[in-house]
Amino acid sequence: MTTDTISGTTLVTITDAAVEKAKALLEARDLPEGALRVFVAGGGCSGYQYGMALARSTEEDDIVLDESGVRIVIDPESAQYLDGAEIDYVDEVMKSGFSIYNPNAVKSCACGSSFQTSDGSGQARACGC
Repeated sequence: MTTDTISGTTLVTITDAAVEKAKALLEARDLPEGALRVFVAGGGCSGYQYGMALARSTEEDDIVLDESGVRIVIDPESAQYLDGAEIDYVDEVMKSGFSIYNPNAVKSCACGSSFQTSDGSGQARACGC
């Protein structure tokens, strides 16, 4: 399935810095047809945690977006928690890496790698930050 909206808004957006970094990673790994897989899993210190990986292929039910020349792949379960989120890449002295700014998060841990939604779902675990 290929779509870029769930609730009438763009499912996720990606900043220019994140586009540049994703393209560089895909090129370095020799994955010209690859994608950036973004997902949500249970277990972060606030209840859910973000995950990203380079994907060689997609699953039949994946949502596949093309944002500024970068394919972004999201499974349907994760999509409900990422609706309206922005993917960024930060390269600073104290932190380098991809970050997700998520309007669905009502609570986040200090490092920003986990979050909780308004329904309170997700099982919180000890922080590994």
